[in-house]
Amino acid sequence: MSDNITIRPACGDDAAALARIYAHYVEKTAITFEYTAPDMAEMERRRQEISRHYPYLVAEIDGKVIGYAYAHAFYGREAYAWSVESSIYVNVNARKHGIGRKLYEAMEEELKFMGILNINACIAVPRDDQDPYVTNGSLNFHQRLGYTLVGRFHNSGYKFDRWYDVVWMEKMIGPHTIYPKFPAKKIRPLRMRLCRIKLMK
Repeated sequence: MSDNITIRPACGDDAAALARIYAHYVEKTAITFEYTAPDMAEMERRRQEISRHYPYLVAEIDGKVIGYAYAHAFYGREAYAWSVESSIYVNVNARKHGIGRKLYEAMEEELKFMGILNINACIAVPRDDQDPYVTNGSLNFHQRLGYTLVGRFHNSGYKFDRWYDVVWMEKMIGPHTIYPKFPAKKIRPLRMRLCRIKLMK
């Protein structure tokens, strides 16, 4: 399956697919701590806000969106400019086919182009092996991609009548030098052109 995947920027006409993919994780899992799945309009609002400054990518097969990943500001202070937080969601029926890896690799490429140095990931984890709403799958996925564990916060989220821990993981994708150049607040022109082409179809 992974050989047929196309990675491209998310566009306005992807909103329904993004909302549909994310709804599963909101309603059926503790992977996200939102209680109510956002509708199509809200997903598009979020995409537009994030895409102004950071990559927001989708994976598709035969024109069907099957996953998405994006980065956003880690914190609003200027000194955090070289750091981002990442998120990824893949259609529940299309997992374990290399889609998540391709999305993250493409996003990392874009972030390097911008001048981002640190990628951080906040991940919900189970407190016992029998939890029906979350596993250690995301933690293991990030470890395989080169992320390292930074710390664990206990009882940080409450969902489905359970308390959940979260872990923070990080990956360094560039050198930390004195007088670093501020990251560019834009993605590559080529990817922007691809997005506009899709919108005109």
